[in-house]
Amino acid sequence: MKNKKTELIKRPSTVLCLFILLMSLILPGCGYNTLVTLDEGVNQAWSQVENQYQRRADLIPNLVKTVQGAADFEKSVLTEVTEMRSRVGQMKLSADDLSDPQKFEAYQKAQDQLSGVLSRLLVVAENYPQIKSNENVKSLQDQLEGTENRIANERKKFNEAVQEYNTKIRSFPTLITAKIFGFKEKQYFKSIPGSEKTPDVNFDFNKKKDSK
Repeated sequence: MKNKKTELIKRPSTVLCLFILLMSLILPGCGYNTLVTLDEGVNQAWSQVENQYQRRADLIPNLVKTVQGAADFEKSVLTEVTEMRSRVGQMKLSADDLSDPQKFEAYQKAQDQLSGVLSRLLVVAENYPQIKSNENVKSLQDQLEGTENRIANERKKFNEAVQEYNTKIRSFPTLITAKIFGFKEKQYFKSIPGSEKTPDVNFDFNKKKDSK
């Protein structure tokens, strides 16, 4: 009687062990491990994009504080930059959200709008000699220029990681594994008019206006 009970106790664990052994033999062959690796690659690339966006966000308050020292500076531009930065800061994208077209598009749109108003701020500031000659502004300009370049570079790397991942989940036989285990297509950063070049955040200190 005790032997039968012992067999019943051991049997489920034996079945479980056999199942685990079987899956360990099958999964590598069906591309599961590759999908996990590529998925982690996308997540890592995304974290680098976020780091650069955060770096830019951290630079903006100092720029606004320095520029607003000009008494007659166009305050509406400063307000727009500050409000846009706040709006962007409230938008967070998790790893799961990278597969959500609506959330990803909204996030990219907000970041691109911040790039636009920031560039506009710097262009307007060119009309103020006391701002252009400020060493702090020059330093911030250099840092922002470098950050915009890094943002463009990290977005490119992210798109490359997504392309490799998306191609894999659509290829046979890994597409079967992807459907079984819920690997979903990731979203790309899409191009916008003028995005073929890095946003211009340079002050042209030697620029002379043409007289008409």
